[in-house]
Amino acid sequence: MIDSLRIESLAIVESLELEFAPGLNVLTGETGAGKSIVLGALSLLAGGRATARSVRDGADQASVEALFRTEALPDLERELAERELAGDEHELIVRRSVSAAGRSRAWLSGRLTPIAALAELFQGRVEISSQHDSQSLLRSERQGELLDRWAGLAPLRDEVAAGFARLREIAAERERLQAATREREQRRDFLVFQVNEIDEAKLDPEEVGALHALRSRLAHADRIGRDAGAALARLAGDPSEPEATGAADQMADAAHTLSSLVDLDPELAPFAERLDGALAEVRELARDLERRLDGLEAEPARLAQTEERLHRIEQLLRKYGADVSEVLVHRDAAAAELEALEGADAREAELEQAWQRERDALAARAAELTHGREAAAGALAKAVQPVLRELAMPGARFGVELVPATPPEGLPCGAGGCESAEFTLSANKGEKLRPLRQVASGGELSRAFLALKQALREQSAGMVLVFDEVDAGISGEAAERVGLRLAELAERHQVLCITHLPQIAAYATRHFQVKKASGRRRTGVSIAVVEGEARVDELARMAGGDRAGEAARDYARELISTRGGKLASA
Repeated sequence: MIDSLRIESLAIVESLELEFAPGLNVLTGETGAGKSIVLGALSLLAGGRATARSVRDGADQASVEALFRTEALPDLERELAERELAGDEHELIVRRSVSAAGRSRAWLSGRLTPIAALAELFQGRVEISSQHDSQSLLRSERQGELLDRWAGLAPLRDEVAAGFARLREIAAERERLQAATREREQRRDFLVFQVNEIDEAKLDPEEVGALHALRSRLAHADRIGRDAGAALARLAGDPSEPEATGAADQMADAAHTLSSLVDLDPELAPFAERLDGALAEVRELARDLERRLDGLEAEPARLAQTEERLHRIEQLLRKYGADVSEVLVHRDAAAAELEALEGADAREAELEQAWQRERDALAARAAELTHGREAAAGALAKAVQPVLRELAMPGARFGVELVPATPPEGLPCGAGGCESAEFTLSANKGEKLRPLRQVASGGELSRAFLALKQALREQSAGMVLVFDEVDAGISGEAAERVGLRLAELAERHQVLCITHLPQIAAYATRHFQVKKASGRRRTGVSIAVVEGEARVDELARMAGGDRAGEAARDYARELISTRGGKLASA
C-alpha cells in the first residue's frame, strides 16, 4: 500500500503531501479542482510516460515521491532483494522527477534506476483505471493474466512461458550452428589437410641440422676426398712417392734425436716424452682420417633424397612456422580446433534431442493450459456479469473468448500458450458481445475493471487499485452498490477512487477534499482530509451543490451512518 505521497511542481500543484489509509481512499472536489493530478502522480510512480508539459510553469522540474509499505507483497520484496533495492522494515521509497526539458529520472530506495524498472516492479501491483490513460485491461496479454489468475493457472502459464523461452534459446543456438555449417566443413577440411601434411612429414626438431650437414658432405665429396687426401699425405706421407716423408716420419726422427740426447742432458727428457705423445696422436689422427676417406664416396642418389627431404621441410616452415618446433605447435593447435569442430556436430545432435524433448513438454503444458482456460472462461464470465449489472449496467453481458494464436514457425505455441484471452462486453440489452477494447467507454471500462477485481479479490491481495470516473453515468442506488463494491474490494487491497458521488464517497476509510486555490499571482491546489462535520459538508455539497441545505446534510449523515451496516451485511 501507499503510505504517503508527496507531489512537487506537478501541473498546477506547487507542493502537496498526502497520507493514505489502508482500505478505501476517496478524493472529491469540484470539476477541474485538480483531482486527476494525484492520478497522474501515481501513474508516474508506476512507470507511466512523462512529458515536459506536466512541469509547473516556472519550475525547473516536477517530482513525485511515495513511501510504499510492502509487507503484504513478499514477491515484490523478493524481486527488490534480487535487484539489491530492498528497503528497511518493509518500506520502499519511490521517486520520479521530470525536468522542464522533458528528461525523466527514477529512484528506488535512493538508488537511480531505469524508468522501465518501475513498470516491471509495479505491473499487477499498481493498477490505474482512468478514462484518459491507456488501460492495461484493454491488452489481450493482461486479460489472459487475469483469466489465468482466476483459474489458478498462473504457475502453469509461467511454465509455458519458461518452456517457450528455452525453445527459443535452443533454436537460436541451432541456427547459429547451422549457419556456420558450410564454413565449419570448409574449416574442418583445411585443418585435416594441415594435420595430415605435418604428421606425414614425421618431423624431428634435431633432424634439420643433421640433414644440412649430410647434404654438405655429399655435395662436396670430391673436394673433401682431394683436399683431405692431401692433408693425410702431409701427415703420413704419400704411398706413391716413397721418398716423400710425412709429418709423422719427421716427428719420429725428431723424437729419436731427442731421446739420444737425454743421456747427455736429462732435462730434455720431458720434451722427448711430449714429442712421443704428439707423435702417437698424429699417427692415430692419420689412421682415423685414412679410414674416413676410405668410406667417402660420391652418392648422387642419397644426395637427391637429402635435398628432397630438406625441400619438404622448408615448404612446411614457410607455411606453418619459423622452425620445426613452431610447425609442431601449429599442428597441435590445428588438431585441437579440429576436435572442437567435431564437438559442434555432437552439440547439434544434442540440441536436436533437446529441441524434441522441450517441444513435446511445451506442447503438453500448453494443452493443459488450454484445457484449464476452457473450463475457466465461462466461470469467470458468470462471476463478472452479475457484478456489472449491479454497477448501473442492468443489460450488460460479459464474455471471455479464447482466440487461437498463431505460434512462431516450428513451435507448438507462443509464450502465452496456444490462445489469447479476449474479454467481450455488451453494455446494453440486445447488443452483440464485442471486444472490450472496441466498445467500452471510460466509465464502462472502470466498472468492468472493478467487477473483475471484485471477482478476483480472493486470488490476490496487497495491490493498489486506482479508479477514476468509475461513477460515470450512474446515480442513486447503483452508485451505492458501486461504493459497496469498492469498499469490499478495499478489504484486501488499497483502493484510491476519484468520485463525484456522495454514495461512493460515504464508504471511504479516508476522505480527501481537493480544492483549487487562486492566489494573488498563481493558481494552486490544496488537498486535505475531511472528517466529522467537514466531511458531512463535503458529502452534502456533492449531493445538493454549493448551496446544499440541512436536508442535504441529513442525507450525508445518513449515508455515513448506514455505511457500516451495509458492509456488515454484504
